[in-house]
Amino acid sequence: MFKFLRGVVAGSGSGVKDLPYNIGEPYSSAWGSWTHHRGTSKEDGSPVSIFSLSGSSAQDGHLAAGRNGVKRLRTVRHPNILSFLNSAEVEIVDGAMKKVTIYMVTEPVMPLSEKIKELGLDGKQRDEYYAWGLHQIAKAVSFLNNDCRLVHANVCLESVVVTQTLDWKLHAFDVLSEFDGRTEASGGTMLQYSWLVGAQYKPMELAKSDWASISNSPLWAIDSWGMGCLIYELFSATRLMKTEDLRNTASIPKALLPDYQRLLSSMPSKRMNTSKLIENSEYFQNKLVDTIQFMEVLSLKDSVEKDNFFRKLPNLAELLPRPIVLKKILPLLASALEFGSAAAPALTALLKMGSWLPTEEFSVKVLPIVVKLFSSNDRAIRVALLQHIDQFGDSLSAQVVDEQVYPHVANGFSDASAFLRELTLKSILVLAPKLSHRTISASLLKYLSKLQVDEEPAIRTNTTILLGNIASYLNEG
Repeated sequence: MFKFLRGVVAGSGSGVKDLPYNIGEPYSSAWGSWTHHRGTSKEDGSPVSIFSLSGSSAQDGHLAAGRNGVKRLRTVRHPNILSFLNSAEVEIVDGAMKKVTIYMVTEPVMPLSEKIKELGLDGKQRDEYYAWGLHQIAKAVSFLNNDCRLVHANVCLESVVVTQTLDWKLHAFDVLSEFDGRTEASGGTMLQYSWLVGAQYKPMELAKSDWASISNSPLWAIDSWGMGCLIYELFSATRLMKTEDLRNTASIPKALLPDYQRLLSSMPSKRMNTSKLIENSEYFQNKLVDTIQFMEVLSLKDSVEKDNFFRKLPNLAELLPRPIVLKKILPLLASALEFGSAAAPALTALLKMGSWLPTEEFSVKVLPIVVKLFSSNDRAIRVALLQHIDQFGDSLSAQVVDEQVYPHVANGFSDASAFLRELTLKSILVLAPKLSHRTISASLLKYLSKLQVDEEPAIRTNTTILLGNIASYLNEG
């Protein structure tokens, strides 16, 4: 049951009464002193995440850092950084007590630790998914360090959340700071709020607030250390309790171990830049990472590359983690087909993946794309649809068949290609039960009468057979 809040503005921005979201149940974990709630939009019920942070007064140190985090998340945009939607700061009266609370609304996400438990992956599939997730976080950290000259200062398991498409995103920007290495003021936020970072996550220079060492180190040094902490927590399946635990490498994959050790070098100047981690690490070279990366740059691939990729995809999908196939790869594939960047062989992969969905999800996520493809001018797409119509025909409603599918299928009756005419004829066995009597009498029978005198003997024979099979529908009405 949703909790509705009453608040008054205690600072800039709108109050909770104007925030168009409902706050739901909290997750069991979140970064720092924040609480991570499930939420929904009051307008359309769509899911969101709502993060809340409370303090006893507007001057509370946690709130000051929280404001920095909200400001930074609002202004820093990247595909692997949590997407900001809205925020408010309010004063809430609870009996005789007053407290100031910051609310930050983002795209719907779940704490990484909880999503890992929910997925329950193991073995090779777990490693492939972890490789994809670490690849995404490494790109986010590299973007902050190398493109924006910003330092996150607390990359760890709790600073990572997972989207509905199972992508990993970086957040928890409370300590994030500019850094140019020349003046202590440039890293002021990081040093000012470094007390928010657990001692176990701090490299020696940050633990000592040693500005001289920090300023003489590469900008990425602190966050590279954080990447090492994240890797440790991920594979050990435990929260890092003390810095010394990072030396325990028993759970770290062998392919990742050399880079893990470079990230955690005791000498800041020798720590690996996360951009190099992405480029060099053997660990990121696996089928899942390669498949998703290919799909994300599909528009840049030539027709031969696409054709080869999509012909292999149905069998490849069998080997990949099923949740990632359905929540990440399937939507990418559906979008590529819908907007024309995927070749006809992609339809086979779409329907195979779609067959793994519950009937209701198939009708929402796959069927509308298939119906839209019937209007395509690409002959290869039209052929593929007719060849596979038995896989989805039963899921089509009578209205959709009569109004959106049949008018396009009917063009195949008079196509110059005998192969397409015959496929069109065979498809009617699936579609006829859902056609209206008016469509059958005014359109279908006219086409079939022409096919009875087609130049191809096989088509003439199959037309006669089809008429016998659908005779009961011809007499209705």
